[in-house]
Amino acid sequence: MTWSAVLLVTAVVWVVSVIRSVRLRALVYSLPLPMTLALLTTDYRVEGAQVLGVLGLNLFFVTVAVTHQRWRWPILLADVAGIAVYVALSAGLLAVHISFEVALAVTLVLWLAAILWLRRRASHSDSRGVGPPAVLAEEAVAVAETRPDGLPALLKLVVIFVGAVLTQLLGAVLRGMVVTFPYSGVLVAVEARRQLTEFSRHFARNSLALVGFLTAYHYLQDVSSAAALGAGWAAFAVVAAALHLPLRPRQVAHARAAGRPPRALRSATEPQTPTGLP
Repeated sequence: MTWSAVLLVTAVVWVVSVIRSVRLRALVYSLPLPMTLALLTTDYRVEGAQVLGVLGLNLFFVTVAVTHQRWRWPILLADVAGIAVYVALSAGLLAVHISFEVALAVTLVLWLAAILWLRRRASHSDSRGVGPPAVLAEEAVAVAETRPDGLPALLKLVVIFVGAVLTQLLGAVLRGMVVTFPYSGVLVAVEARRQLTEFSRHFARNSLALVGFLTAYHYLQDVSSAAALGAGWAAFAVVAAALHLPLRPRQVAHARAAGRPPRALRSATEPQTPTGLP
């Protein structure tokens, strides 16, 4: 990675830091900008290990969320734990050869299983969360999203830049797994520390678009890097758009019949309804 990559990581994290919506934060973070720079500035190819690296990105955020929110570790120590998990996974993936098709199939199956599990868990929480505890939980999320960090924007930019340099040094030892190393994720986790669980859930869904990016790049990388990157970004845009299509009318009607707005509408209106009421 070059200094241009460090500057881009700094810019991405700074943009994420000023976004209040968790959904939009996760979408902006999922843009394959660091991946693009890593592929442009190195001679590494996208193979099976890199596709499985998307799972490593999700494991990074899950590790940080569990250690920080459930085990009450300091956020920087939780970040270190997340990096350790990613590095360990990378070492295992680089030690064996995994064909791209097998890695893609495994990634898609695990992604689908995770999405179904998260959806079932959210539905279960909605069915139980009708009383005051649910209202208090939504109030806590609304307060956390509107709560200022307390750091001036310029100082925050300096801190992010220093962190980007440090993570760039670590990423340099990961060989091909540098493509999916969570450069900005280390810093985004700090910025989103009050909503890590929510952020991880949204990023898990968006990560399918990253799989689309890597898949398109893989099959065109022998043609030219420009064609591969163009196809990768096009695949990312198509998958991301499909993932964020509006809810179907039947889903909206079902949610209203249950006495609550659809989940997408709730998250979109949380900043305007700090009481957490539908």
